[in-house]
Amino acid sequence: MSKVILSVIGTAQDAGLPHPNCFCKNCTNAIQNPRLRRLAASLAIILPDEQTWHLIDATPDLREQMTRLQMKYNLKGKLMESIFLTHAHLGHYPGLLFLGREAIGAKGIPVMAGTKMKHLLEEQAPWSQLTKLGNISVQEIVDGDDIRVSPLVTVTPVEVPHRNEFSETFAFWIKGPNKKVLYVPDIDRWHEWSHDIHTVCEEADICLLDGTFHSAKDLENIGRDYREIPHPLMVETMERLQDLTNKTEIYFTHLNHSNPAIDSELQVRKEIEDLGFHLAEEEMEFRI
Repeated sequence: MSKVILSVIGTAQDAGLPHPNCFCKNCTNAIQNPRLRRLAASLAIILPDEQTWHLIDATPDLREQMTRLQMKYNLKGKLMESIFLTHAHLGHYPGLLFLGREAIGAKGIPVMAGTKMKHLLEEQAPWSQLTKLGNISVQEIVDGDDIRVSPLVTVTPVEVPHRNEFSETFAFWIKGPNKKVLYVPDIDRWHEWSHDIHTVCEEADICLLDGTFHSAKDLENIGRDYREIPHPLMVETMERLQDLTNKTEIYFTHLNHSNPAIDSELQVRKEIEDLGFHLAEEEMEFRI
């Protein structure tokens, strides 16, 4: 049977690691050691036999992410077949600009987006230039409607509560011939979702979940108020899903630069792994 690879090409919260204008321990370590850098959270669905790929979120780091992916999977010169967007925050859609006149000059790349996001891309500069010049073709997606990207793979958007200043926010089910993956890089609080996170994760073989903050203490040392940036805490997520770790592989992604779990030398990382959870790492891949 043909292979389907889900490749992790970014694992950081929107502004990456190191974070701009920050010299906290995690950021300083990443400045001094480029191997500790993390790019903005993103996934790629790769069909090696067809020599095609699909992207989930076009991050500000797209240029580097695309090059790495094309080199690794022998896809040099091959643009993505489609792009699925979660929402209109910094880490998730600015990379679309690389498809435009000033850079790649792509032709008709399908971009899958919700109703509000479609309107933004078609009506608001600079995104509207991409649509007017035909670099991208925005296709409206709806909560719960399957999109078949190949005979082997479907992607299904699931709306989630998030700070929707400019667009709705989606999580995605990614279903290959062998495994189902749930991707939720951004959500405000699990209890605000119309779905029960435990029940949903129980249906999945693999989950990649919002791990922005480990605990409410993450932001204390960098002068930010956790309440202004709502995300579920990793400690809460682990408590909710502890009994699933023998059945479902659960990874945290979208890691804020302040998150102590990033530092592999700290006890925090060991405690997460001892509980059966994992941190997503770039170039990690799943056969689905």
